[in-house]
Amino acid sequence: MKKKLLAMLFGSALILGACGGGDDTADDAADTGNDDAATEESAGESASGVDAEKVVQQKCISCHGENLEGQGNFPALNDVGSRMSEDEIRDIIENGKGAMPGGLVEGEELDAVAQWLSEKK
Repeated sequence: MKKKLLAMLFGSALILGACGGGDDTADDAADTGNDDAATEESAGESASGVDAEKVVQQKCISCHGENLEGQGNFPALNDVGSRMSEDEIRDIIENGKGAMPGGLVEGEELDAVAQWLSEKK
């Protein structure tokens, strides 16, 4: 039931996000000021622009729990940075371990998620 509700909410957010906004290209090209809000990285967003928290919500919570608290045979990730380095986390995401298959997250998303999870202490 929770997964269905989460999926419905996520789907609604995607639809509303796709429908919103207008053509902002003229405003973006004209804006050369140094806006502090625009230069700050949002929570979970890496320097590459990947929102690691969003990737984790899409690909990890079904096994590791909504709050990354772990469930069943899947370990908690909410404090994984205190147990593993960023490289160790990246290796597990890339190659898999135990019941977790490798390759669920790749490329820039892999780097961003490994970094984000390594900060969870």
